[in-house]
Parts: sequence; structure tokens; C-alpha cells
Amino acid sequence: MARHLIDTTDLSIQEIQTLFAQAKKFLMRPASNSLQDKLIMTCFFENSTRTRMSFESASLRLGAKLVSLNAQTSSINKNETTLDTVLNLDAMMPDAIIVRHQTSGIAKELSTHINASLINAGDGTNAHPTQSLLDLFTLLQAFDSKDLSGKTIAIAGDIAHSRVANSNMELLSRFGANIILVAPQYFMPKQNKFDKSNSFEPIINDLDVIISLRAQLERHKDTFEQTNLTITKTLLGERDIKILHPG
Repeated sequence: MARHLIDTTDLSIQEIQTLFAQAKKFLMRPASNSLQDKLIMTCFFENSTRTRMSFESASLRLGAKLVSLNAQTSSINKNETTLDTVLNLDAMMPDAIIVRHQTSGIAKELSTHINASLINAGDGTNAHPTQSLLDLFTLLQAFDSKDLSGKTIAIAGDIAHSRVANSNMELLSRFGANIILVAPQYFMPKQNKFDKSNSFEPIINDLDVIISLRAQLERHKDTFEQTNLTITKTLLGERDIKILHPG
């Protein structure tokens, strides 16, 4: 039975640590034949540069055969459903299908219908597990640590509409980080689990990391007042704060 990666909760801490140990080896030697004879398909129904190119270049470097669906020229434009498209791809017997889609929850739904492993490359505002895994790996490398205990991380920007924020809140807090959400009210999620601030100034002395998110304009139904959360050299001063910008 195929295993899927739909959300960060699909992986235990021990599994993530094992994954990161392997990732460190690839940093020193990125080329490998570990996926030789494997067929991987990328199926992106939303625009992507960083995520798609990362998946495709990694697949090729690991020796896999790669097939990419161009959604704009596929039968989606003939009113074929997303499920029918993915079922057709699955019938070609790939080992894994990497899917990005604008609909929240669709990755989970698709995974129940196919034989191949499905990797969620972002579904609507729901989750982006591989981005969060990359952010976690980057921070553990930067801090030369096995966890984020004692670290305070500000997730800032359009949090309410961000799948990256959702995955980071779950995964980084599970590894011990203290999370503070920084956003104007319109961009702030309704949940109350984490501390919140409308600006950096009151919390800047407590921060070890800032993860800055863009406004998810493609996911807004209503207009909103443009608000900037500015990170300046004056604000940072001599503080050693790591800044991540996943896009």
C-alpha cells in the first residue's frame, strides 16, 4: 500500500530526523541513483516556480524518470475533472504523483483513489508540508541543533490565507519553537493557540527567527487595505535574527 505525504502530521519526529540525516548526505553529494527506475509525475494546477523546479531537479538528480503535466494544455480545459486527470496519470503506473492545486483538502481526497504515492505540493490554504520541512531543516542547520527548544519564531504576513503558515505552525511548534503570529487583523487567523502581535516592535527583542509571508492575493475574495510589515536594519539592530522568506 502506497504511503502519502499530505500534511506535516503524516511524519513522526523520528521519521523527520531520519529524513534530515539523509538530506545532510545529499548536501555533500547531491547526485545519486537512489530513485533509478522510478517514475515520478508532477501535476501542478497552480502556478509555481520554486516548488516545481525543486521537485523536478531533485527527481532528476536522484536518477528518476520524470513526466510533467502542463495543466494549461491538458484535458482540464475540456472540462475533465481533477480526479479524472489524476486517475489517468495513475493508470500509467507512476511511483509517485506530486500535486499542487488551488482547492483545500483535494490532496487528501485524491490520495484515496490512486495506487501511486501522492506528495502534496500545496493545496489551497490548507497545507504545504514540503515547504515546512525545508524551513525546519534550514533552521536546524542554522542553529546546529536537533530541535527548536528555546527559540521564538515570528510568522508574519498573510497568515490567514497561507498554507505555508499552517504547516509551519504545526511542525515548528512540534519541534519546540515558541510561535508568535504577526499580522494586521485582516491577515490574522481566528485560532487562539499562539500569541499574536500586529507589529514587530513590541516583540523584536524576543525573536530568533522571522518567517515573512507574501499577501496571498489569488486567495482573496474581498478587497483589503494594503498594510506593510517592514523589517528594517534599524529595527533589527545588532540582533542575530534569522529571516526566511518562502515566497
